[in-house]
Amino acid sequence: MCGITGWVSYDRDLTREQPTIDAMTETMSCRGPDAAGTWVARDAALGHRRLAVIDIPGGTQPMSVSTPQGDVAMVYSGEAYNFTELRAELEARGERFTTSSDTEVVLRGYLQWGEAVADRLNGMYAFAIWDARTHKLVMIRDRMGIKPFYFHPTADGVLFGSEPKAILANPLVKAIVDIDGFREMAGFIKTPGHAFYKGMKEVVPGTIVTVTKEGIRERTYWRLETKQHTDDLETTVSRVRELLDDIVRRQLVSDVPECVLLSGGLDSSAITALSAAQLDIPVRSFAVDFVGQTENFQPDDVRATPDTPYVHDVAEHVKTDHSDIVLDHRELADPDVRRKVITARDMPTGMGDMDASLYLLFKAIRAESTVALSGESADEIFGGYKQFHDPEVQLADNWPWIEMFRKTDMTGLDSPDSGWNRLDLPGYWREKYTAAVAEVDRLDTEDDFTHRMRVNSYLHLTRFVRMLLDRKDRMSMAVGLEVRVPFCDHRLVEYVYNTPWSMKTYDGREKSLLRGAAKDVLPESVVRRVKSPYPSTQDPAYGKEIQRQVRDLLAEGNHRVFDLTDRKWAQSLATVDEVTGRDRGALERILNMAVWLDIYRPEMVS
Repeated sequence: MCGITGWVSYDRDLTREQPTIDAMTETMSCRGPDAAGTWVARDAALGHRRLAVIDIPGGTQPMSVSTPQGDVAMVYSGEAYNFTELRAELEARGERFTTSSDTEVVLRGYLQWGEAVADRLNGMYAFAIWDARTHKLVMIRDRMGIKPFYFHPTADGVLFGSEPKAILANPLVKAIVDIDGFREMAGFIKTPGHAFYKGMKEVVPGTIVTVTKEGIRERTYWRLETKQHTDDLETTVSRVRELLDDIVRRQLVSDVPECVLLSGGLDSSAITALSAAQLDIPVRSFAVDFVGQTENFQPDDVRATPDTPYVHDVAEHVKTDHSDIVLDHRELADPDVRRKVITARDMPTGMGDMDASLYLLFKAIRAESTVALSGESADEIFGGYKQFHDPEVQLADNWPWIEMFRKTDMTGLDSPDSGWNRLDLPGYWREKYTAAVAEVDRLDTEDDFTHRMRVNSYLHLTRFVRMLLDRKDRMSMAVGLEVRVPFCDHRLVEYVYNTPWSMKTYDGREKSLLRGAAKDVLPESVVRRVKSPYPSTQDPAYGKEIQRQVRDLLAEGNHRVFDLTDRKWAQSLATVDEVTGRDRGALERILNMAVWLDIYRPEMVS
């Protein structure tokens, strides 16, 4: 796991631009705290910050190979979990390796197969290869979009980076945001290819982007396709377990300390138990908790139970070496933490205290481990969220999670917040929803309801999950922690996506296939537990603290944030006696926006 950046320019000599390349690379220092390096030629410059995970002494980047026709150089972020098999295949084809790293496997795979190397990779990755033989840049991103990757076309080439901040460090680019950028940020969707900053683009997951003197070309090498499922139920459950065992085995390969993230839900508990079965030593597990949360927990429409009792059941059942990271309201509301979160995310989006707690959890874990396995994405794959099971939402002609948010009054978008009301989010949702649904093919044998649930799954797997994967990546890499997501293995995603909804709910509950595949290694309490999202503090002191911070912001005078949000509304929120969850979200949004404006000083255009 690392941070990458680069610059291709066909009209200038980039050997004279070393200070700019260094500045772009330095913005990625949190992603790669172990080493830094650049590779600069006339037309291309590459920068890399390394988090050493595989082959500590030998995996230095940028990595290059000299050929009679010119150098081939690469910067790479992520992991190829099948690099051992690929290395053996490449050696049989005559390639000779100088390191034990997966980075060199990917580079030499490109020498053998060109861009088709992407088809052979199993993993999470974003990498760029400058091929001096053809004066071409090749950028490739993993199938599910686990690793972020952005680029910005220029008049004579392109700039790229793991995060927008690397591109914004180049003087050719300004931080400009238009109304579509704000719509994308506030709309709870992640449109493929869309970036928050004007002129910037995201490398679409499963896509290869090539840059030559003639221009930029994008080609899809993988997409989620509709296929007939022919296995019976027993075979399907067995196949899911077989895939999970193989995926976890591959993702436990590391030359540095590793652990698992444990929430006490079915997803993380399954990964924890399967990891424990693979290791000869107790697996290290970590969970987040809040001061007084378990003792004073109040069930609501979103969370029926606290996590900690279930976490401890799993830890005891599989004998993990477990630690609870317990946070209080002051840590969650700390302005310095908020600043780090917004800097990591590059925009004022966020999930409030859940972003802060995730950042603080990862920071605590990083003191003891470098790699963590997460249960992220199982809900999107197996159908775990409430919106998958609500009859009204199932058939609604809109984004399922937006409909569910509206039912539970969670969006906070009907406030008198003048900035947000100008965005016309309902219109934006309709436009993007129609385009997304059109991407889904239908089998001749599918009835209307089965196809509708396929569409809902597709929307979650291509829009919703990418928001959460981006959040996970940004918060973890902000502290130099590599988080792996076994459920995002494309083989599992393809298989379960094409499994009929009736099989995904064969026991009348959510995530039936996962429960059936993993119940033999889990405590009964977790097998029976109803889905509960990532936790949020219930401490009223947190709401009071962010109210105080908004009052301080109001006292400053004419802060730019009040060009985007209604000052009177902010005053009413900052003085209300009881802070509801809806109010809390609005207060957090005001603070996030203010911090982002202070850090990035963007230009905003209509």
